[in-house]
Amino acid sequence: MKRNLRILAAILPLLLAACVPAVRVKGDAGLLDAQAMREQALAHADHWTLEGRLGVSDGKTGGSGSFSWTQNGEQYEFVLRGPAISGMNFRLSGGPDGASLEGLNGGPLHGSDAELLMHKALGWEVPLRDLRAWVLGLRADSGEAELSFGTNRLPSLLQQDGWTVDYRKWDESRQPPLPVVVFAGKSPYKVRLSIESWHFN
Repeated sequence: MKRNLRILAAILPLLLAACVPAVRVKGDAGLLDAQAMREQALAHADHWTLEGRLGVSDGKTGGSGSFSWTQNGEQYEFVLRGPAISGMNFRLSGGPDGASLEGLNGGPLHGSDAELLMHKALGWEVPLRDLRAWVLGLRADSGEAELSFGTNRLPSLLQQDGWTVDYRKWDESRQPPLPVVVFAGKSPYKVRLSIESWHFN
């Protein structure tokens, strides 16, 4: 019972955020130019750590947990604590030379591609390469993207590679601003990120 209350407490802010209607406008030349400037300013931001809460669902099962994500150039480490995906803690790390997934039954798994490794181990389709850009509020370089903007003139909705990325809240005290509540979905998968801290090295 206590565990269920803790999970509810963790995801309640995300559920409440989902109920707030968003005002969105298509990007005009001014909004798109401002976004291009944000993307240029963050183009080389590849040494950072973020921490927060993660909620996931595959349309049948789901859960939540705390996470940390450290990016050092092409090297990364993603640590999940809680039952969100695998029912246990796990650590995904790697870079251009391959990826390792630790914390699952049967011992560590290794592969040449992190996305394929996650799919093989957990059955999850996770757009890790695109997420690296999306979590910064940027368009990924994987293909065409469609943007809508909120009343704060920041991206509100990003559609790319079949995924819809919904930016629910931004930290506008930073320059350039950074997302702090992000929903991403591609049926049947849904991912919710509530970012509690950003640190740039």
